Amino acid sequence: MSTVYDFSAKSITGEEISLERYRGKVLLIVNVASRCGFTPQYKGLENIYEKYRDQGFEILGFPCNQFGNQEPGSEEEIKTFCETNYNVKFPLFAKIEVNGENAHPLYKFLTKAKPGILGTEAIKWNFTKFLIDRKGIPVKRYAPQERPEDLTEDIEKLLATKE
Repeated sequence: MSTVYDFSAKSITGEEISLERYRGKVLLIVNVASRCGFTPQYKGLENIYEKYRDQGFEILGFPCNQFGNQEPGSEEEIKTFCETNYNVKFPLFAKIEVNGENAHPLYKFLTKAKPGILGTEAIKWNFTKFLIDRKGIPVKRYAPQERPEDLTEDIEKLLATKE
């Protein structure tokens, strides 16, 4: 069975990163955008990252421009925007596609493992979230409108399991 550890992605600064680096951590993987109605969720994401990161929690942000051209900037512009406006410290990756033929392999895996409503695999919008357990297995998918702070109970449950 595949896990998220089988994938790698380019960081926002261009470094190839194996997700193996996050083995044993609880992960929240999110497709993000700078010009979206949900963009203020960066604040909530950063808050839960700060609250739980010392317990083995990581957020991985994947900018995507597939929804309403809401992430048109370069990686450098995205990084600067996130740091300046939301003090984002969690890892950000290079811009990817999350749907279609050119979807990043990680997102093909996530959407197949945890389809959305009515079994659809497609990501509907920015800030769709996937919660991953310490073994690298996707356990839950959240709709864009679900606020990061509303996920704390699920995150705490996974953090309480040491394996």
